[in-house]
Amino acid sequence: MSIDHNGEALRAETPGSSAARASAVNGEPAVVELNDANFAAEVLALPSAVLVDVWAPWCGPCRLMAPLMTWAASTYAGRLTVGKLEADSNPGSRDAYRVQGLPTLILFRDGVEIGRHEGAMAKPQLQAFLDAHL
Repeated sequence: MSIDHNGEALRAETPGSSAARASAVNGEPAVVELNDANFAAEVLALPSAVLVDVWAPWCGPCRLMAPLMTWAASTYAGRLTVGKLEADSNPGSRDAYRVQGLPTLILFRDGVEIGRHEGAMAKPQLQAFLDAHL
């Protein structure tokens, strides 16, 4: 298990591990740790909605968003998978989706981008963003 930039536990997923997605850490749905190797299997191959938080450890606004990713995973459990992609160590996925600013939230459904937001936001704005697309 890895720890995110805010000290929260992340569940490392591997391709084909969709059954593990339903498991939880401390009773809460876990945020999936994404990387270039598992991005296609954990995001693009899923028929459900996936929120990808593209972040960096040196990014202050990214650290502000970390608790909201855990909140979204819990609040939208069963309807949304939440994953975090560290931008600097995963240039393939970062560049494929033309991420230029951090944090960037990209919402996918059926492997297709359906929404994007660049920059930090408060919980009400995140909730409105998700509710508009789910």
